[in-house]
Amino acid sequence: MSTIAPPRPPAAPVPSAPRRATGLLLRWWRRLTAMRTAIVLLFLLALAAVPGSLLPQRSLSQNNVRQYFTDHPTLAPWLDRLFLFDVFSSPWFAAVYLLLFVSLIGCVLPRGLEHFRAMRAAPPPAPRNLLRLPDSGTLSTQLTGPEALDVVEEELRVRRFRVVRREGELSAEKGYLKETGNLLFHLSLIALLLGLAGGKLWGYEGSILVTEGQGFCNSFQQYDTHSSGPLVDSGDLSPLCVDLEDFRAEYEENLTAASFTADIAYGAPGEEGRTTTIGVNEPLRLDGDRVYTTGHGFSPTFTVTRPDGTALEDVSVPFLPVDQATMASEGALKVPDLGGDGEDQLAVRGFFAPTGLIQGGILTSVDPRPLAPQVAIQAFQGYLGLDSGIPQSVYSLDSRQIDRGSLTEVGAANLSVGESMTLPDGTTIAFTGYRQFAAFQFSHDPGQVWVLASSIAMLTGLLGMLLLRRERVFARAVAGARDGGTVLTLASLTRGSGESAPRFAALTDDLGAALGTRAPEPEDHPRDT
Repeated sequence: MSTIAPPRPPAAPVPSAPRRATGLLLRWWRRLTAMRTAIVLLFLLALAAVPGSLLPQRSLSQNNVRQYFTDHPTLAPWLDRLFLFDVFSSPWFAAVYLLLFVSLIGCVLPRGLEHFRAMRAAPPPAPRNLLRLPDSGTLSTQLTGPEALDVVEEELRVRRFRVVRREGELSAEKGYLKETGNLLFHLSLIALLLGLAGGKLWGYEGSILVTEGQGFCNSFQQYDTHSSGPLVDSGDLSPLCVDLEDFRAEYEENLTAASFTADIAYGAPGEEGRTTTIGVNEPLRLDGDRVYTTGHGFSPTFTVTRPDGTALEDVSVPFLPVDQATMASEGALKVPDLGGDGEDQLAVRGFFAPTGLIQGGILTSVDPRPLAPQVAIQAFQGYLGLDSGIPQSVYSLDSRQIDRGSLTEVGAANLSVGESMTLPDGTTIAFTGYRQFAAFQFSHDPGQVWVLASSIAMLTGLLGMLLLRRERVFARAVAGARDGGTVLTLASLTRGSGESAPRFAALTDDLGAALGTRAPEPEDHPRDT
């Protein structure tokens, strides 16, 4: 006997390619906007910033990067290919930063809309079995059900609960600010990241050494080193000039620095400057611009006189400190055009000691204060190579010119103030004194106020998350079976810090006392005689 096979169910229709692509994109979007993904990306961002703190960055010091290439000629090129000397402007750092933005925005905004709807919605109805909740109990009273619920509602409203009455029961809720603090924290984090990104895009800074009596204007051409965001043009710089009138350094008895202050005059180019005093932690603040003092040093002054009488008088040259404890400094004076031709140029390499002491024919410094300034100099003549097209530091001589013999040493001496040295060709180099210089940093960050406000909002939201509690209280009144009174069932749900049982016990005690005060007194019946 043959059997007939049952008909097969029709095959499920295969979704079209656009529908499959849409579903895949939706799954990726849900994973990207999950809070877990945002936390992972935040961790990756912090991890990606670690090389920026361990390796020198071009945006901060190109000289340190060059020195790293000199010290590690094999490793440095490979690190440079990975953008590890430009971490914060690298493509992979920007990718993590952008993904974190998208993840946070996609995660926080829907939660914000949901929280807004929850704040407008009424508290949920009481569960069917209140005694199953973690904190629950019963109270008996001689009041009727509506009267007992009136007492509960009054007590909860005093405690700032939102109360909704339903038939025979009551629901109350408070602590919405806890979730508001959570959202405020995450929205402020987004604002903080936006402020930091805006500061990097539209911000700039420059550093320069200024000797007393000199000044500078806010221009990339004048700064020793500068960095700027990709959206900054040279015409966007604030029109400001700063002149250094006087610099003072004070020291403790143990020769540690106590304070550095600089008297400056500032104003727009061509205008009469206003005077003020700035210090290390007291910068000049002007509409988003900051002028900081980041260091100081000495600029020895020299007078160079050629045999024909041509003189370069009292020229100041900043010498960079090599020992912060004693302020011993090194520097160079280059004189390319004081008489002679291109092959008879003069250069002086020197060591300045604010309080000099010669030991074994070698000059050292024993005090950072300029008590007995001395300078040890070496004079060179020849070709400086300034017009060769190869960049040179203004604070040192090009050692390659000395190694190849283009510069030849023609004299050396240790000089105090007022002393001089005469070279074989009759040129005289006199040490005439010193001035002090200050290292200024001009910084423009349009996101500073935004970052400050975001940080304060983040702290406020974090405190709300940690200190506030989300509480729900339910009450149901049922007629008593024995004495005809009312049995009031209470329950509470708490989400937040701290134990909930003591708070619920205190609420129950207060409600019991309030119900006892409202209950009618029993009637007195006369005794039978």
